[in-house]
Parts: sequence; structure tokens; C-alpha cells
Amino acid sequence: MSGDRPGFRLKLDWYLILIILMGVAATVAPVRGDAAVASGWMTKAAIALVFFLHGARLSREAVIRGMMHWRLHLVVLASTFALFPLLTLGLAALPAWITPPELAVGLVFLGCLPSTIQSSIGFTAIARGNVAAAVAAASASNLIGIALTPLLVGLLLQAQGSIDASSVQSIVLQLLVPFAAGQALRHWVGPWITARARVLSWVDRGAILLVVYTAFSGAVIEGVWTRLGALDLMRLLVLCGALLAVVLAITVGAARLLGFDKADEAAIVFCGSKKSLASGAPMAAALFPAAVAGVAMIPLLVFHQIQLMACAAIAQRYAARPDNGDDRG
Repeated sequence: MSGDRPGFRLKLDWYLILIILMGVAATVAPVRGDAAVASGWMTKAAIALVFFLHGARLSREAVIRGMMHWRLHLVVLASTFALFPLLTLGLAALPAWITPPELAVGLVFLGCLPSTIQSSIGFTAIARGNVAAAVAAASASNLIGIALTPLLVGLLLQAQGSIDASSVQSIVLQLLVPFAAGQALRHWVGPWITARARVLSWVDRGAILLVVYTAFSGAVIEGVWTRLGALDLMRLLVLCGALLAVVLAITVGAARLLGFDKADEAAIVFCGSKKSLASGAPMAAALFPAAVAGVAMIPLLVFHQIQLMACAAIAQRYAARPDNGDDRG
């Protein structure tokens, strides 16, 4: 993993700008009518392609590597799939003058998502953390999240009527089948995909851009911007910042209380505090109707940018610590 921090951050920022531009495009020219139907089918195909590529690219060795460090992985998984959902449920239950009701579903959805892979590993490497453990923890989080995230969303949002619990099984199959196909065919297609990783990464990212445009189009047609104003977005910014700050504090505190060294602490902090946009965008499109999916992605887009900026600064602080022999990554 490259230590070129400015290049790493610039690449992610440009992609985020493209995602925001998709939201702007959907606001100005939302897809309608027959075009919307075609776009919906293209989105389903894009979701299948994204998860097929994830399955074909994700090495089983990367998941197994470092799994002997089970205490670290349990802390990361507990933060990702227990702490985050509890905190976002609490945020969603706050009075309407604090948490805009239209964004409550998106906050809960955000809390149920798996961790990132690329940025978690990248920031752990910059911080001179335990990179092998970060690879295993982030990979395991995404593998588990493919099945667990839809189940958590269905369980937590069923009472609000935001998702039909009876459809969770079919939704899981929509995500798992292409992923399992990718894993099953990895022996044959894995080397070809790996050799074309740069080109196919843009296929992956392009699919997410299509998902964002289609979802936001449905939300715009349903009048999302008549229900959400600048003040709502400002409140969301504060809520996402507070959420990240609490999770960072708890993961740091837990790592130190449980006696992990600084290298392991860095892996726990960066893997346990992130939420994946790459997984979240297609999952939102698979889990929710288009109008709901567009709104549900707004907290994720805001949190995604905040986590990148905050973790970039934190990684540099970790990297500047004295070298006292505790780096095992």
C-alpha cells in the first residue's frame, strides 16, 4: 500500500465529486417513464455485476490471513454491526427538531452497513498499523455484511414500515447469488479480473454512479427536496460528525482497555469506524424502492466524506508516533 497520502486522498475526493454530480444531475433531469423502467433494470444488472466482481476479486486468503487474531476481529465486528446500529437507532429516535424524520431511515441503514476495505487498509498502512489484521477484518466485515446488513435493516426498520420483512430473503439472494458465483468462478476468472483491476474498478465505480443517479431520480420525482432543506442537511452534518466522534472514542477506548498495542489499535480504529459507500449504494437500491433509496443514501454520502477527512488526520497522528517497536503490521 502506497504511503503517498495526498494522492490517495485526492483520488477518493474526485470520485465523491462524481457521486455528488450524479445527485445534481438527477435533481436537474431525473429519469422518468419508460426510461426509468429501463434504468431500473440496468441498476439491478449493475448491482449483480458489482457483487459478482466483489466475489471474484476477494481472496479467501485475505479473509483467512490474520484470523488467528480473533480478539481484534471481534472488536471490529462488534463496532460495525452492534455499536453502530444501536447509535443510529438512538439518533433516529431523537425529536424531529434534532433528527429530520425523512433521514431517520437513512441513518439506521448507515449503521447497518459493513466497513470499507480500501480506505480502512490504506489508513491503517499510513498509520503504521497492523495491515494484515486490517485486511482480514475489513474483508470479513464485507463478507458478513452481504448477508447481515439486509437482515439487520429488515429487523430494525420493519416496525417503521420502511422495508417488508418478507422480502428480505429475496433481497439477500439478489446480493448473495452473484457474489457466490464470483467466488465459485474465482479460480477461472480471478486472474483475468486481477490483471485488469484498474479497468474493472471503473466498471465497479460506474455501476455505483448509475445506482446513485437512478435512486436520486426516484427521490426527486417523489419530492425529496421539498421535504429536505439546507437546515436539515446541516443538522445531518452535525449528527454524522457526532456519530463518528463517538465511535472513534469508543474504539480507541476499547482497544486500550483490552490491552492492544498501537499497531492493533490503529487497525481497530480504522476498520471499526468506517461505513462502505461501495457496498452501501447498491444495497440501498436493492433494499428500498427508488424514492426511498435516494433519501436513504444521503446520510451515507455525508458520513463517507466526514470519515475520510477525519481518518486522514488521525492516520497522520498515528504515523507521527515514536517508533518503539510496537508496529506489527
